[in-house]
Amino acid sequence: STHRPPSGIVTFMSARETSSGRLGNDPFAALGVSPTDRNQTSVSRKKRGPKSPPAAKTQRTATTKSRKKPAPPEGDSGALSALPVSHDGAEWDFDALDARIEQAISLLHQLPLPEGPPPRSTMDQFADLVRDTFRAISPLTYLRQLNRVLYAGRSFHVDPFGLDPEFEERADRIADFFYRYWWRVDALGVDNIPGGGRTLIVSNHSGMLPYDGAMIKHAVRVHHPARRTVRFLVENFAFYFPILGTLIYRYGGVRASMDNATRLLNDDQLTAVFPEGVKGLGKLYRQRYQLQRFGRGGFIKLALRTRSPIVPVAVIGAEEIHPILAHADFLKKPLRVPYVPITPTFPWLGPLGLVPLPTKWTIVFGEPLTLPLEYGPEEADNELLVSELTLCTPSHP
Repeated sequence: STHRPPSGIVTFMSARETSSGRLGNDPFAALGVSPTDRNQTSVSRKKRGPKSPPAAKTQRTATTKSRKKPAPPEGDSGALSALPVSHDGAEWDFDALDARIEQAISLLHQLPLPEGPPPRSTMDQFADLVRDTFRAISPLTYLRQLNRVLYAGRSFHVDPFGLDPEFEERADRIADFFYRYWWRVDALGVDNIPGGGRTLIVSNHSGMLPYDGAMIKHAVRVHHPARRTVRFLVENFAFYFPILGTLIYRYGGVRASMDNATRLLNDDQLTAVFPEGVKGLGKLYRQRYQLQRFGRGGFIKLALRTRSPIVPVAVIGAEEIHPILAHADFLKKPLRVPYVPITPTFPWLGPLGLVPLPTKWTIVFGEPLTLPLEYGPEEADNELLVSELTLCTPSHP
């Protein structure tokens, strides 16, 4: 019996190395095969005898371990030294290898497959995984987390409009940063505000968001001897934004309406109103420091009905924190807002565009004005008188 090398290796090496020219004209010489054995090395696996049946695992292992390398025929030691051998020095048995592969495939076919749909517990776990994944990527999840943080440590002693004293103390730290360092506010004439009783503050309005109301509140809280709390009225659209409305309520803001303002003044509170309303907040940069129409004289009606003195206030510097260049009117109705501003930073920088610019502010509190006693609360329904008092005509200075 003559030893037979694996024909696939010899044939593959012959074709590859001969085509590249690296083995020369005789590729068998590189493998150490003599010319007399070329016919033997080119024999393919297909011409082998029939495959032997697969042996048992224990018998096959014992046979492989006990198999020894046969003695090479005389004169062919060089050719056999180039053939691959196993780790224990024995030759590779390709028939046994094929038998092992076929046996493994047959065992795979014998594995039992699950019948019917997966169990209910597996389906529930998969549904929970999908639900948790969508919850993790949803913005509402992070809004709820932020809302939970904002409500942490809240006080249960709030007034009917939602003012939270504990939250007010914490928010004063943020307001103080903007007041002292970001906008460097100078407050003049704070002592003109009465130390107690109902008082109506009437101020101009600007800044895209009610920052001016917060700064007026903080100025009175810091510089006034009585440290009075200002309740400022805010436009309705500010309460449509998530979380913002809650923050305004807890800090002392109140939804702007005639009934709310009347209740505050009847409770002898210091109330701030902004007659320009939305027209003042959304005015363009080229219209800065130009007062818009003071509505229909709502603050005059309040002063007449509640017999409250009026303290005029001028806020200078809030016009530049958000320079509004234009309005995107086509987005007003879908977003349910009175205007969508376009500034040098918004919407180009995304949420960062809502950060106000650090301008210099000055807040001036004028001397209180008291309406003549001859005008009683019933005169609040006199539209002509209210219009004249609103415009400060010569007949009613």
